[in-house]
Amino acid sequence: MTVKTVLITGATSGVGAEAARLLLERGHQVAVTGRNEARLKAFVEEAGHPDRLLGVIADAADWQDTQRAVAQTVERFGALHAAVANAGFTSRDHVQTAGTTLADGDPELWPSMVLTNVLGPALLARATLAHLEATGGRLVFVGSVVGVKNSPGNLYSATKWAVTGLAENLRMLATGRGVGVTLVNPGVIDTPFWWDAGAPPVSLQPGAIAEAICYALDQPAGVDLNTITIRPIGQQN
Repeated sequence: MTVKTVLITGATSGVGAEAARLLLERGHQVAVTGRNEARLKAFVEEAGHPDRLLGVIADAADWQDTQRAVAQTVERFGALHAAVANAGFTSRDHVQTAGTTLADGDPELWPSMVLTNVLGPALLARATLAHLEATGGRLVFVGSVVGVKNSPGNLYSATKWAVTGLAENLRMLATGRGVGVTLVNPGVIDTPFWWDAGAPPVSLQPGAIAEAICYALDQPAGVDLNTITIRPIGQQN
């Protein structure tokens, strides 16, 4: 097995945390970021493998934080083979109030969602592309099914459509530099995404998406796997 160094944003819970655990189990070197120092420290201690795991406090929507996370990863492990733009969330109004739309949601809650979901992946691409070019690596964007199927008046859906566009936009650029780009679109997942409302009965576990991320990272040289869409059985939309 060739050991890879993988940076995952927003990896203290949910899909990011499961992907980090899976990569560590398979012998890889992993750097994870999170905004909450206590949660990041708890995850790093729980995950183990201190020789192959680095935790960096960083906001995915902040350029200086993103640059620092990439620099610390490369300094610690010597190279970067993959980056996973996993950080993202939906604002509380989109989950707690049934039928909330752009017509009746809370605009005060939207800026951080838009910045994290849309600007975050772009910043990660900017900060990592040269490193990934040096290793023939891969950038993975965690999108959503609602980024390929519209949800009426839903701003979270619009942010994930932006990620879908960004992934293809970047693929066209990156492929000429020897870098792969994969968009992973999960359906309903049982994660903290749902705030206090709880996930719907038909939900995937985060590990299923983590497996898809690892599958993308395991592709042979010269293979550019571009889009993976995963729904739980029973999800119609």
